[in-house]
Amino acid sequence: MRIPESELIINSDGSVFHIHLRPEELADNVIMCGDPGRVDMMAEYLEEIEFRHQSREFVSVTGKYNGRRITLLSHGIGPDNIDIVMTELDALANVDFETREVKPEHRTLNILRIGTSGALHADIPLGSFILSHMSVGFDGVMNWYGGREKITDLEVENNFMKHMNWDKNLPTPYFVKAGKKIIDKFEDCTVKGVTISAPGFYGPQGRVVRMPLAMPDMLENIESFRFGDYRITNFEMESAPLAGFAAHLGHNAATVCCAIANRYLKSSNPDYKPQIRKLVELSLQRMSEL
Repeated sequence: MRIPESELIINSDGSVFHIHLRPEELADNVIMCGDPGRVDMMAEYLEEIEFRHQSREFVSVTGKYNGRRITLLSHGIGPDNIDIVMTELDALANVDFETREVKPEHRTLNILRIGTSGALHADIPLGSFILSHMSVGFDGVMNWYGGREKITDLEVENNFMKHMNWDKNLPTPYFVKAGKKIIDKFEDCTVKGVTISAPGFYGPQGRVVRMPLAMPDMLENIESFRFGDYRITNFEMESAPLAGFAAHLGHNAATVCCAIANRYLKSSNPDYKPQIRKLVELSLQRMSEL
């Protein structure tokens, strides 16, 4: 089936609409981050660089690390941007831009998102690298796509909503696992995480400035939630839709975040950039081994 021009926009230079990559420019291994400036920092470690593109918040570089081709890409802030980036990355890998048809052979991408987050328990030290084995979508993005129930853990989802006394006006949360291939590569050097992806930084993560919360006891209930060996470890804004799109589309993806704040202890580390460099070095090394 031909994908209409209105549904997948291809620029005049043959690149996909938002992220401005062409199919031949995409490597099989991808490291994503929110901050556009972090792409250039990661690119400092590459042995050679093929190109650098920038369009809005989407900065991309493809080059080589340890002789392996890798793409670095910023996605900006929020789950809505993950909808854009993951759809377009998959199109670059699995849609023929000439015929606008899905390619007969599926290409699988390995995608790691690195970022920062706030830990939710006293036993997770600042500076820890938390790997999101499971992500919890407060954003609702995956609810817009069919087959949601095939990629989510409905049992833990239902127990979580009951525990939280979930507000009926909020999007139904979804629980989705990260790609096993990425987990296996990073689990020996990270904290096992169950990560909430919130659609905002303040109210959706339980912060109160001048507006009250729909669920005033949200943080306390999140911290006390247990289901088997699951407990919620941290907040960020993109891991759940990333894992959800990857599961739907047949890619390996996961998120690893540096804990720069501890919401339980009310502590933070504003001088976190050296630890982020360590996370970048670890991520490049492990992704180059896939």
